[in-house]
Amino acid sequence: MEQKKIPFWEDSYKNDNISAFGINPNPEVEQFIDLFNKSGRVLEVGCGEAKNIFYLMENGFKNVSAFDLSENAINKVHKIAEKRNIQINAFVQDLCTFEWKYNYDLIISFGTLHFVDREEWHKFINDAKEHTKIGGIHVIQIFTDKVEASDDIKDFAVGLAKEGELLELYEDWEIINHKEFVFEDEHPNAPKHFHATNKIVARKR
Repeated sequence: MEQKKIPFWEDSYKNDNISAFGINPNPEVEQFIDLFNKSGRVLEVGCGEAKNIFYLMENGFKNVSAFDLSENAINKVHKIAEKRNIQINAFVQDLCTFEWKYNYDLIISFGTLHFVDREEWHKFINDAKEHTKIGGIHVIQIFTDKVEASDDIKDFAVGLAKEGELLELYEDWEIINHKEFVFEDEHPNAPKHFHATNKIVARKR
């Protein structure tokens, strides 16, 4: 029986002394925070160690939720929250089976959607758009196939997007910011490598 492969970040999530993807919020979250509704309902999808959610909470956002497929990630989030004396709504959840109970003012997802099939992340984005309030904002990043998936993720990146595919899904929204580029990356216990990424910040009309 073939042993199931485990992504590198699971070991990082189990180690309190290292961070899988850094401790600072993603640049778009910092850059556009003044556009976000501080009293609105916020959701981060594939939160990892919840660096974006913690940043928002430290800046006065109250109604925030986050989920990740990794139980190790969510356990770590709760340990971080306990150390900071913060109450956080973070839970284990597969984005493909997430049940939309609310409409949101802000939905965030970085480096997560390409780990499910294209049909699944298309459905997720369409559902997320439907459950976003008028004036609500999405901040989304996905890797593309412009660059071959690096060794650290190639067994898991089953849904790499095409260049411009993310932008097409938001053609009916106001595009606040959109970027397509290749960057060099490195993680604990992984050599330097490259990813092609598309990022979008869009507002529902």
